[in-house]
Amino acid sequence: MFKTILITITTLFTLTLTAIAGPEGTYRVTGTNPGGQGEYSGTVSVRQTGQTYSVIWNVGGVKYTGTGLGAENRQGYSTMGPASANDSSIAISYISGGSFGLAYYVEQDDGTWRGIWTYGGSDKIGTEVWSRR
Repeated sequence: MFKTILITITTLFTLTLTAIAGPEGTYRVTGTNPGGQGEYSGTVSVRQTGQTYSVIWNVGGVKYTGTGLGAENRQGYSTMGPASANDSSIAISYISGGSFGLAYYVEQDDGTWRGIWTYGGSDKIGTEVWSRR
C-alpha cells in the first residue's frame, strides 16, 4: 500500500514538473523542409540563458544555433517578457554557417511543441515537432 502511494506521489510530482517546465529540455525533432522538400529528424536542446533561451539543433550532422524569446498564455492572451518556466510559446532566430532563419513554436496539450520555420529570403515555410526525450 505504501509503495503504491509513493509511486502515485512521485508520478504526480514528475507530471507537475513537466507541465511547468516551459520550453527548456532536450527533444527529438521531426520536420518537413519548406516547399515540401523532404523530411528530417534530429535533436534540439533548449536552455534558459538569462532573459532569453539558447536553442541548439543537430539535424543530419549540421548544427543550428538560435536565440529564443518566450511568451506565456494568460487567459487566452500571449504575454511576452523574460524567459520563464510558464512560457508556452517561443520565437527563435537561428544561424548555421551563412544561413539564417526564424522559427515559432507553441506547446501542445500532449507536451509536444509544434511550430513553423523559414530561412532568410524564402517565401515558404517548413514544419517541426519537438517531443521530449
